[in-house]
Amino acid sequence: MKTARVAFQGGIYKATEHSEGIQLDNGQQVAEEEVVWLPPIEPQTSFALGLNYFDHASELSFNAPEEPLVFLKGPNTFVGHRGKTYRPSDVTHMHYECELAVVIGREAKNVKKEDAYSYISGYTIANDYAVRDYLENYYRPNLRVKNRDHCTPIGPWLVDAAEVQDPMNLALRTYVNGELVQEGSTKDMIFDIPELVEYLSSFMTLSPGDLILTGTPKGTVDTKVGDEVITEIVGLGRLVNTITGEPS
Repeated sequence: MKTARVAFQGGIYKATEHSEGIQLDNGQQVAEEEVVWLPPIEPQTSFALGLNYFDHASELSFNAPEEPLVFLKGPNTFVGHRGKTYRPSDVTHMHYECELAVVIGREAKNVKKEDAYSYISGYTIANDYAVRDYLENYYRPNLRVKNRDHCTPIGPWLVDAAEVQDPMNLALRTYVNGELVQEGSTKDMIFDIPELVEYLSSFMTLSPGDLILTGTPKGTVDTKVGDEVITEIVGLGRLVNTITGEPS
């Protein structure tokens, strides 16, 4: 099942797909353009992976990390489907990152790899923009690179884990203004989903609603104000976002 969170006429609703658009959990059917799309979950602790694809590490002239390169993201960073992401006026390189996002469904501590999937409730799409101008180095990504307001569109749907047959074999694509600019597969991750759940839960307790952004493949290029960026994962949907100028 695919579910979304939307705002409509002053209320917040859970929504599902419908032939005429979407259906709210009060039974009302509306068009996609009539609602404000929210992140499909309200993220709790959010983890993001750096350099978790071999081709992306090579693209940036880095060796593959020997253990997961993880940093945290604040709740201010997330924005929903069809939302806007501000490009700071003083930067020269801000790129998209199409990522599979993993949602934890129950408390997890000291989980073994072979049991990891039983702790996952679902999956969604994330576009984790990076402002490369602010980067100190890829082994120490600082706050300004990945924690700006609305820098991480997410959604549109939360897809139940049971409906994703093989999360480690999903095609990822990014389009900028209709042009295909990034393509890869989750099978090329350095640390796969079970390894990440085992690693994180080995030193901290994971809770329902925690989010793991699993990294991006190669093909990241600069985006400009006015660009429409679509990140797509086969079976999960298409996440639309627009780059806009930073408000004064």
